[in-house]
Amino acid sequence: MEPRFFSDCQARVAADLISGRWPMVVLYSLSYGAARPGDLQRQIGGISQKVLTETLRRLEHNGLVERRRYAEAPPRVEYSLTTAGKDLLVPIRALGDWAEVYADQLPTESKP
Repeated sequence: MEPRFFSDCQARVAADLISGRWPMVVLYSLSYGAARPGDLQRQIGGISQKVLTETLRRLEHNGLVERRRYAEAPPRVEYSLTTAGKDLLVPIRALGDWAEVYADQLPTESKP
């Protein structure tokens, strides 16, 4: 029998996809529908254009976000959730519900 390790857990793989300060926020913002980067930046607040672009590229690379480019002048780009991204909103919302209950009990450095 092949040994199994906790480090091989698929939940860890999923957590790696959304780790960091911004991926879950960007995914949640896109739950309201397709958006242009500038609109996302205004909606989210506190995220630089560079970090937003990096986050969107990472989410796109991981199959959670889809980038759509329109052949217009000036060019227009919109991002939307893929099916996998939409399905990931279920645990993200569950984490939000958990945080709403327990955020006041967390150490100050854990709070945004």
